[in-house]
Amino acid sequence: MGSRVALVAGAGGALGRATAVSLAAAGFTVVGIDRSEQAPAEGIRQEVGDPADPAAARDIVDRIAADVGAPDVLVNTIGAFSLGDALSTTPEGLRAMIDANLGAALWLSQAVAPHMRQRGSGAIVHVSARPGLEPTPGMAAYGVSKAALAHLVRLLDLELRPDGIRVNAVAPLVLDTPRNRAALPPAQLAHAVTPEAIADIITFLVSDVAAPVSGALLPAYGA
Repeated sequence: MGSRVALVAGAGGALGRATAVSLAAAGFTVVGIDRSEQAPAEGIRQEVGDPADPAAARDIVDRIAADVGAPDVLVNTIGAFSLGDALSTTPEGLRAMIDANLGAALWLSQAVAPHMRQRGSGAIVHVSARPGLEPTPGMAAYGVSKAALAHLVRLLDLELRPDGIRVNAVAPLVLDTPRNRAALPPAQLAHAVTPEAIADIITFLVSDVAAPVSGALLPAYGA
């Protein structure tokens, strides 16, 4: 397994970093991708670029494939969040949520698919959210963008499974991060899940043990 390459997009965030560490511990060669240069965890290579830009996403993935090896795994933890009801949603606000929560997932999937198809195997995991599976008042643009991501995961599963590529998603409610602890009231943090717990779920989903699992939208809402 040591020669297997895993790409983690959004590796500068709490969940991305935890996922990179978890995958490295599982024996993967991990490359973290982020829009800004971050101090990577030990043993994890870093690439800087914006996967929300389709050309940049393809360039980054192709460069990693040439320098490190073709990706066996893609984990996309990129996401953006905003509050606001449907009637107050602006074109700019909706576009920002779609670009971050749907666009990056689509462009990254397009970029890794040729490499995985050539090998005849691969595993992709995107990070959705509970408002993408269950309508949540006050999160209109965010919820719609995450719902679109959930639909994309199902579409990618149907299109890529015949090529041996599994596509799944994990859907947390609230992550227990310093940013969320500072921004959210205690009631909303009562069931928060640690990034490490979600990272372990992701590591399971890309493992050989989870080979029968594809097209799943796995809730991880906390206790």
